[in-house]
Amino acid sequence: MKEFHCGSLVPGCEWHTRAEEEAEVMRRAIEHMRETHGETIIRETMVEAIRSRIEKARDAA
Repeated sequence: MKEFHCGSLVPGCEWHTRAEEEAEVMRRAIEHMRETHGETIIRETMVEAIRSRIEKARDAA
């Protein structure tokens, strides 16, 4: 399970997502950047920034 916390990239944003596959986390994160943060062009640097912040999900106790 992988997860991404948008606040690690956009300070103050509380949004996060988790999925089994990194590709699905990336898809959701890019969709969020477009819809919530108004990013119309997702450059390779943005993709790399998101990917570098994807972590292995901590198990919920």
